[in-house]
Amino acid sequence: MEIISVPSPPTTINPEIISLRAHVKAAMEEFDLAVISHEVWKPAAYDKDLHQRMGVSYATNAFRVIVTALRREVILALTRLWDKGRRNVRIEEIARILSDDRIIDILAADRAAGFNDVHIEAEMKKDLKQKAKEAIDLIKDYSQNGRHEAVLEKLRTVRHERLAHRQIELTAATGPGLTDEEIESFYQDNSKIIGLLLSLVSGIGYDPKETGEVFRHHASFFWAAVRGERTEGHPNYRAPFNIAPVL
Repeated sequence: MEIISVPSPPTTINPEIISLRAHVKAAMEEFDLAVISHEVWKPAAYDKDLHQRMGVSYATNAFRVIVTALRREVILALTRLWDKGRRNVRIEEIARILSDDRIIDILAADRAAGFNDVHIEAEMKKDLKQKAKEAIDLIKDYSQNGRHEAVLEKLRTVRHERLAHRQIELTAATGPGLTDEEIESFYQDNSKIIGLLLSLVSGIGYDPKETGEVFRHHASFFWAAVRGERTEGHPNYRAPFNIAPVL
């Protein structure tokens, strides 16, 4: 993971900014868990050559367990970002705080103090307001009455009823089930949100895609070595049975 920092903002004693930065840092750490699991999961889900190597074998059973566990971790990490408890990350609360122009003014002044240019604060404020708008708009898409609200609600239902807990009586379905495309879109939007928040609040240039590339590279080596015992080269290779035809 590569993080590129701009000139570090001076240490602030403003408790609101200190709290905001702590929440954004926690959001980055949580999203990194989603990135790691997502990139290791993708080849297992979509690599047809890998599926062929596994075939119908004993090893395929463990393979499916690993794939399911990785997908579970992606969903759990993504939904934790949107929890509502006071001790949690609370992406929607971060958006509410950043909607306050006073907070943007404090961040701009704090950031500009690291430069020897009297005109820089106005430019900082303009840039930070634009980034705040982009982040808030993305967050609103998944909030109440947002255009993608249903996606987040479906994810929360899966998380609450099947992953974090095991409810006996499940909520009645109110529409189509959650699709891989919806999860992927939600993942990508969260990636943009985290990048914007780190730049805006902490002055850190961070691209989650770079983290993804690192773990995608690592995953390629891991999955390249995975194969079922029906594949030649496996230490417990089991040749297929050849049954002679009855004449």
